Amino acid sequence: MKKKIFRVLNRINKYILPRYSHKDPSKLSKLQQAVVAYRYYILTSALD
Repeated sequence: MKKKIFRVLNRINKYILPRYSHKDPSKLSKLQQAVVAYRYYILTSALD
């Protein structure tokens, strides 16, 4: 059940949230770093 929720969130994030993988993480703003961290957390939770 929990894993399904994270998989759905991951699919939603894939289309809604911007990607910052091509930028240097140290040069991102705090909001952009938070988006990267959120996407990473959802992705790793969906894969577990």
